[in-house]
Amino acid sequence: MQAAERTTRFSAKRLLSSSERQRRSKPDILQGVRFFLAPVLLPHCFATALLFQAPAFFKHPHELINHSSHAAEKRLQLNNLHWQRMMKTFLSFLICSLLIQTASADERWLVFPGGEGPGKGKHIVLVAGDHEYRSEEALPQLGKILSKHLGFQCTVLFPIDPQSGEINPESVTNIPGLEALDDADLVILGLRFRNLEDDQMKRIVDYAEAGKPMMALRTSTHPFNIPANRKYHQYTWNNQAGEFKGGFGKQILGETWVSHYGKHGRESTRGLVADAKHPIATGIEDGDIWGPTDVYEVKLPLSGDGHAVILGQILDGMTPDSNPIADARKEKVMPVAWTRTYKGGRVFVTTMGSADDLPSEGVRRMLANASLWCVGLEKKIKPDLNVSIIGEYNPTPFGFKKFIPGKHPADYDL
Repeated sequence: MQAAERTTRFSAKRLLSSSERQRRSKPDILQGVRFFLAPVLLPHCFATALLFQAPAFFKHPHELINHSSHAAEKRLQLNNLHWQRMMKTFLSFLICSLLIQTASADERWLVFPGGEGPGKGKHIVLVAGDHEYRSEEALPQLGKILSKHLGFQCTVLFPIDPQSGEINPESVTNIPGLEALDDADLVILGLRFRNLEDDQMKRIVDYAEAGKPMMALRTSTHPFNIPANRKYHQYTWNNQAGEFKGGFGKQILGETWVSHYGKHGRESTRGLVADAKHPIATGIEDGDIWGPTDVYEVKLPLSGDGHAVILGQILDGMTPDSNPIADARKEKVMPVAWTRTYKGGRVFVTTMGSADDLPSEGVRRMLANASLWCVGLEKKIKPDLNVSIIGEYNPTPFGFKKFIPGKHPADYDL
């Protein structure tokens, strides 16, 4: 493993270790200090402290000579002052360099601190990495909503080009910071056809196999495309061997990639409530959920204990007021959001969740409600939970090769 990757992993473990869960807001504060105040204030404070705590170490050698004259003593004081200033300058430079190196190790993900709200004390890890639906834009915004409005601590991970350090959804082998899953109460996946290194893949598999809560958005039904000669090939989306047919999507989430049921880019989706009594449907009426993304086909009935919460009505256009389609597909409406369990853990899956689905308040409410339900806080779901957009949000329309190049995680920070 490369040295930079080891540094990143150590930093994530330090930042999100179990011993720090009771003070989860501190990493964000420390990060702010590091980037804005530390290069100015900390070096001088540290240098001054060293000088006062260990003055003998920094004394000029001439000061050891016993001078009798007052003038000589004055000269020694001036020399000593110059010596101290020189050492403070050197220490300032050294500490700034160390701070910059530490900051670089932490720049590959975002941490939004928890606060007051129904999710206080819980930690959500959001994992972006798809080619088409701009999860690198959607998940930071969702993380901000869950942090600011619901009180969850949210860590957002990205597909990072190991060479440039930039976000690159086309780079399918690297999502730094997955050590955060060790501490997570919920993971939200926004993945498509990843082929992660074994050590990173192990983090996700271990989390799922532990029966911990999961949410999956849009193409996360087909999150991995792993060659047959790799250790974790059974989790690939089209695996047909052994007991894991259909891979991670089918076996853990309830479905893998089947097909577009709505016409891609021409027919949008309106949400219809399938189970109004389910906590995830709280505050949601027919038509509140809308997105420009099309309905995915799902093999019915849902596998295992799958339970439909929202159905997807196909519209004949790309606006919320478009008419429902009039062909035979209207007789067989697909679920676009369902629940299930895996090894005792609650799972929520939606085939919506593109960056340009999030402007819909109904979509955001569904995801916020699902986050609370997954971690067992359904009693705290209210129909008027604040799910408003945080800051400026202008999502890139879905499409291949449409990601914004040159972006870093910090560009999506608060």
